[in-house]
Amino acid sequence: MSNTSCPHPDKKLFEHTILPTLHILVFIVGLIANGWGLNSLRNNWRKLGNINIFVLNLGLADILYLLTLPFLIVYHLKGNKWIFLEEFCLVTRFCFNLNLYCSIGFLTCISVYRYLSIVHPMRTMGRITTTHSVVISIVVWILVCAQSSPDMTYEKIFMNGSKCFDTTSYEHSESYLDYTIGWTFFGFCIPFAIIVGCYGHVTVVICRSETIDKNVKQQLLKLLAILILLFLLCYTPYHVFKNLSMYSRILISKGTCPGWDSGVFIMRQASRGLVSLNSALNPLVYLHVNEDMGDQFRQMFRSCFKLKSRSVSVPQTEQEAKNII
Repeated sequence: MSNTSCPHPDKKLFEHTILPTLHILVFIVGLIANGWGLNSLRNNWRKLGNINIFVLNLGLADILYLLTLPFLIVYHLKGNKWIFLEEFCLVTRFCFNLNLYCSIGFLTCISVYRYLSIVHPMRTMGRITTTHSVVISIVVWILVCAQSSPDMTYEKIFMNGSKCFDTTSYEHSESYLDYTIGWTFFGFCIPFAIIVGCYGHVTVVICRSETIDKNVKQQLLKLLAILILLFLLCYTPYHVFKNLSMYSRILISKGTCPGWDSGVFIMRQASRGLVSLNSALNPLVYLHVNEDMGDQFRQMFRSCFKLKSRSVSVPQTEQEAKNII
């Protein structure tokens, strides 16, 4: 137990109002966007290329997490009271980690494949097959499952099963911090460095090249911008403030209240909401990886826009009004 306590801002507004509202939004948008993306892949299954296999797995990881959100929404709306089976608390936390690190893993795979196809096209032509992509996808799932499994061994159920925490108790804070630091390094820092390295080199190549089509250049730069947005908005704050929060808890358990604890506490709560946005933002990758999906989305958007324009149009003259009547 902690030997001292630090004054914390009231977290009821965030956990009981903002977070469930954000989860509802992510659930609706993410389910529709990922469902549409997976359906597009199904309709173009024969055209499924190497990168699209990673996109398929990215969508499956998002759907898996989105299906657990209704339970977390109920949990927060009921004042952080877990009314389901205790084992299911562990399942929801496991699915969150699975989605988070599988998303990072498959985004890294997409980046490496893009790098190879643009920077080393002759060396990789015909050497990377669909089988390679399937095997790599299976390896990513296995590695993430192995990485996420130890998290389930930490105590997450408190107060006679009414609480379902995403970290663990004060008693296990030190070992959990060691675990999350290793988790952050291998599951976040290394993939992020690979993505930055790949797209940094790709950006230099496409900017210097006079043979690459202008539209292709724009598509690649947009994909780079989306990946940077995902990491800076969703992934980076979550890992930084989760580790700082755990370190603060260790200091508190030893009788020290760090002056920066209140600020970290607020940012930690905010980062929990931001990281869930990745399931709603990942479908943006579909539009810049698969040309068919991008074309379908643009056609659908134009159709909706034309339909809306027709519905709001009004007769400009008396004769037009008579014709409509």
